Amino acid sequence: MPKIKRQDIPARARAPLALTALLGCVLAGCAANIGAESPSTASIEQPQTSANIGQPAQAQTKPTKIALLLPFAGFGEPAQIARGMKQAAEMALFDANDPSIQLITKDDGGTAEGAQRAAEAAIAEGADVVLGPLFGKSVNGAAPVAKKAGIPVLAFSNDPAVAGPGVYLMSFLAAEEVDRVISFAASKGKKRFAALIPATPYGQMVEPAFRKAVKQTGGEIVAFETYAPGTSGVLASAKSIFAAIKAAGDAGQPVDALFLPAGQDEIAQLGPLISYSGLDTQKIKLIGTSAWDVPVISRDERLIGGWYAATDPASWVAFSEKFQKTFGRAPPRLATLAYDAVSIVITLSRNPGPARFTAENLTKPSGFSG
Repeated sequence: MPKIKRQDIPARARAPLALTALLGCVLAGCAANIGAESPSTASIEQPQTSANIGQPAQAQTKPTKIALLLPFAGFGEPAQIARGMKQAAEMALFDANDPSIQLITKDDGGTAEGAQRAAEAAIAEGADVVLGPLFGKSVNGAAPVAKKAGIPVLAFSNDPAVAGPGVYLMSFLAAEEVDRVISFAASKGKKRFAALIPATPYGQMVEPAFRKAVKQTGGEIVAFETYAPGTSGVLASAKSIFAAIKAAGDAGQPVDALFLPAGQDEIAQLGPLISYSGLDTQKIKLIGTSAWDVPVISRDERLIGGWYAATDPASWVAFSEKFQKTFGRAPPRLATLAYDAVSIVITLSRNPGPARFTAENLTKPSGFSG
């Protein structure tokens, strides 16, 4: 279950992260590219029946408007994720079957400037709460606009630096995942670590968390490399880390675990390199974060038996099956965040008066079911 966080207010009760060994289960494949999506508004229309004809009270009730700001345009991975999150938000809307809820979607372009414009447009249309953006830089663009209007932001960024008064994080936080998987590895006797970390904003969050977690468990970082996204960058850094691991083994001080906080695209490139290097993954455990929590991972035999931190897989499987049945394609992993965020807003919208989306309600210790 994802977490909503704020820097100056206690967070909701935390759900434990499950450590998942890859067992080779095969899920539905990734969605294909689709065309750019125009901003839109969706709502549930109340059917006209003999019970409600001539009863205008429901229609006159002021709707709760939820703004969803995501990078919809284009054909890259962010746009595909955004479209899947929009579909998940719509699924939550239909599941709630509440005609007083409306969803306003805006393309934030994946930039601070675009997010600012998207937030301004959504607020002008009467948004009561903002869900998104996805990227930290975009959150920084949207947050001041929402704050000025007195509207809370539930962002999907995993960068804790963008949280603050009125800005909450609905995401999987990298530092907690790293701490969980490293502490688990240490409990299994893994003390000497190597790491191959992407030179990306995500990698910049993961690296200090990794170093801190290894130190806290009494472990040691034997070898460390970063790589720039792209085939050549991955290849050069992978060769260096594998050489360092081999040298440590030859010196009688073998590496116990290799930390690979890589996403779906990088893992697809690293798998063959791991095999070619001759790395014995029975002795050197491969470990990662929830970036591994995608169907393609379980299809790579070189990663079978690896450990990564993620939420309870049972709820994800149930959600994924329902999404697949509804939309005819597998959901992106972050789709659950959008579904849960909309569900939370719908739940809070039933509170009386203007106090529905206060900090106290959003960060209540009992949390929310997701």
